[in-house]
Amino acid sequence: MNAEEETTGSGWRLHVDPTRCIGSGICAGTAPEHFTLVEGLSRPLAEQVTPAQEVIDAADSCPMEAIVVSDVESRRQIAPGP
Repeated sequence: MNAEEETTGSGWRLHVDPTRCIGSGICAGTAPEHFTLVEGLSRPLAEQVTPAQEVIDAADSCPMEAIVVSDVESRRQIAPGP
């Protein structure tokens, strides 16, 4: 599914679990307009974003599955995928 098919409402919420993040930087490389590294750990540039495929790609490529993308309204987890 693409990003537009995944959303049901006004946007997505991004969360990076700091206890899981190892600072690989894959997310910042995949979606630099959404993630950055701060003191060696990933941080979303905004808590809520407009749905975008690169956000899903970043979450799915995280080696520690530290990034969780969820729908703002329903709170349903969108990424990482199974």
